[in-house]
Amino acid sequence: MAEIVIAAALLLAAVIIMGIMMYILKRDIYTFSERLERCLDAIVSDESIEALADSGGDTLWSKTYDKLAQIYTVWRRRSEDNLEEKKKIKALISDISHQTKTPIANMKIYLEIMQEEEPISEKEKEFLLRMEEQTDKLDFLLQSMVKMSRLETGIIEIHKQSTGLYETIGLAMAAVVPKAEKKNIDLHVHCDEKLQVSHDRKWTEEAIFNILDNAVKYTGEGGNVHICVSVQDIFTKISIKDTGKGILPERQAEIFTRFYREPEVAEQEGIGVGLYLARKIVTLQNGYIEVHSVPGAGSDFQIYLPGGGLTGEE
Repeated sequence: MAEIVIAAALLLAAVIIMGIMMYILKRDIYTFSERLERCLDAIVSDESIEALADSGGDTLWSKTYDKLAQIYTVWRRRSEDNLEEKKKIKALISDISHQTKTPIANMKIYLEIMQEEEPISEKEKEFLLRMEEQTDKLDFLLQSMVKMSRLETGIIEIHKQSTGLYETIGLAMAAVVPKAEKKNIDLHVHCDEKLQVSHDRKWTEEAIFNILDNAVKYTGEGGNVHICVSVQDIFTKISIKDTGKGILPERQAEIFTRFYREPEVAEQEGIGVGLYLARKIVTLQNGYIEVHSVPGAGSDFQIYLPGGGLTGEE
């Protein structure tokens, strides 16, 4: 009987010790997890983590903290180096942009003066017209390259705010009207004027313009381009549909890559960065672009921007 009591007492003691050990282990795990979470939050917020250091010596947290501190130091150093590099790139791009604007502007002025000179032969007129076209192409190329460089290096930041999408689309359409009129292309817009969407107006206008410009460029004489905006559960969809030549299925992914141009449109103006920039701009706003196209039956480019609602809605 005594042996049974002793065995029971030992078992009870073992259970109590196990319970205490489990409690201590659980407490240590919670403490470790809390410290780790606070430390990671501080690193993400670029705040000092020194206050979380453990002076207790050779503990698990002390070892973990040392490694995190090393990672944080390396990350800070690289972040500072990247910031410095971005400043240099920004200065270089700004310098290139500034240095090229003046010569191109002067070339355009000289061409205008030469075209106004009398008398001038038909052959000279033809040469001057070609020079003007090439100057405009060079200007467009440099502007596109500067925009692309700024976006890719993160120098230009997207600043979103809830504002009217109708006005943004209107500004983009106004820029393509002259080209559309030359080809007798009808432009149509279906968008609620009260629709508010969180977006960067300047860069979203650029993205919509680039797609519209492509639509007008590759739509034949007397065609149509329709913009239709609809609010969905999560996104606002901007559909830009044309009656142009369409795109082969195997090329629909390639058209968004830098400098890509379809072989059969080599004679058309452009350098193949418009759609690349459009997707980059939309992606930076947490949106995306889809394309649906049938060769010979036109294309439908669909821009999806997060959110959207009418003015006055809850």
